[in-house]
Amino acid sequence: MKRPFLPQEHPMLRQHAAAVTEFDTPALHELVQDMFDTQYAGNGVGLAAPQIGVPLRVIVFAYGGGERDPGAPAIPPTVLINPEIRPDAEHIEEDWEGCFSVPGQRGRVPRWQAIRYRAQDIQGRLVEGRAEGFHARIIQHEVDHLNGTLFIDHLPPGADDTPPAVPPTE
Repeated sequence: MKRPFLPQEHPMLRQHAAAVTEFDTPALHELVQDMFDTQYAGNGVGLAAPQIGVPLRVIVFAYGGGERDPGAPAIPPTVLINPEIRPDAEHIEEDWEGCFSVPGQRGRVPRWQAIRYRAQDIQGRLVEGRAEGFHARIIQHEVDHLNGTLFIDHLPPGADDTPPAVPPTE
């Protein structure tokens, strides 16, 4: 079921989300399905649970390829629960980002070019991996939401928010 997005002014978007402690429950499965439904309905590439009013450390993402980041490999539908990330490269890249919770605004956000992540899946099993490029950007953006940070917090005052020809959304 598609759920509404919280606007950037909502206090939940500025709070640290709570860790998930119970796995493989009907409620968790429903939340994850609703998150994917909401992400897909919004034509986005990722979503964090706080954006739909659930203060838990859950993110989902998927990218089928295309105009949003031409040449970036497809990313299968992925759920990361209680994710932790760390840089896996010294290089930082700037690229355009947008967000369901900040409609109509875009900005060039600096992010690590590659990261390593550690999380749990919906059953509570350990998931570890490495992401680079657009994949790494998506994960960093969504983990920011879990920590009470929006992409606009990374922009310098007066940053140019003129979107590219094909503006990315979350």
